[in-house]
Amino acid sequence: MSLRHPHPGDLDALGALLREAAREHILPRAADPRARLKDDGSWVTDADLGMQRHLQARLAERWPEVPLLGEEMSPGRQLELMQAEAASPEGPGLWVLDPLDGTSNFAAGLPAFGPSLAWVQAGRVRLGLVLDVMRDELFDAALGHGARLQGRALRCPGAPPMRRAIACVDFKRLPAALAARLATAPPYASQRSLGSVALDWCWVAAGRFHVYVHGAQGLWDFAAGCLVLDEAGGSSQTLRGEAVFDNSLDKRSALAAVDRALLREWADWVRQAQA
Repeated sequence: MSLRHPHPGDLDALGALLREAAREHILPRAADPRARLKDDGSWVTDADLGMQRHLQARLAERWPEVPLLGEEMSPGRQLELMQAEAASPEGPGLWVLDPLDGTSNFAAGLPAFGPSLAWVQAGRVRLGLVLDVMRDELFDAALGHGARLQGRALRCPGAPPMRRAIACVDFKRLPAALAARLATAPPYASQRSLGSVALDWCWVAAGRFHVYVHGAQGLWDFAAGCLVLDEAGGSSQTLRGEAVFDNSLDKRSALAAVDRALLREWADWVRQAQA
């Protein structure tokens, strides 16, 4: 078998692989997730672990030269893989996987969770897929080739005025002053918190949310969804005005909106709220 890198034409096969793994490891456990706490205080289930093993094995069958960085690996192994990718820009890159984003939702029986898979190569996210398991909605994107929902082109809708916008806000990870201002005098019409970072990004891309803020998210949480939003025509940055993806394992804050003009308005409001 000849070796080759993943490419945009592989999105359908990758989506089928995510659905296959979810049918085997997530759906059968949904009624009895048996969640337990990890050392870092986050939740894990047998579904998370089964998904990661399944996807790592199946991806290696087709792309044996591309390693996988998974959320359920040790921090030391994650760092080793990330450093190797950064040191080899001409290399095969690596898969970045959250096998079950929204594990706390899964454990509580809230139907918003699923795997998030990205291919990172030469310091860029080049492919990204997010599967909403319970809705059976697949979001995917390829760098420079656009985003899709269920195989059809996905573009962010036009932005409403900020005062009519629906926001997705994760309060617990925000700076206290910003969280307090959002709770007492928000600039938008209403607020939601979905509980799955990967789906947060994709729901902005689909126009279900218009603006988004999150204080700290991991690479496996946002890599695929951030690409989906970018390729759908949305805009994002950190709370400090930087690009969200920085090819590292550092936790990153995020501001996003369905278009650049609304993001500027949103970022200006956030900056003033923290002054």
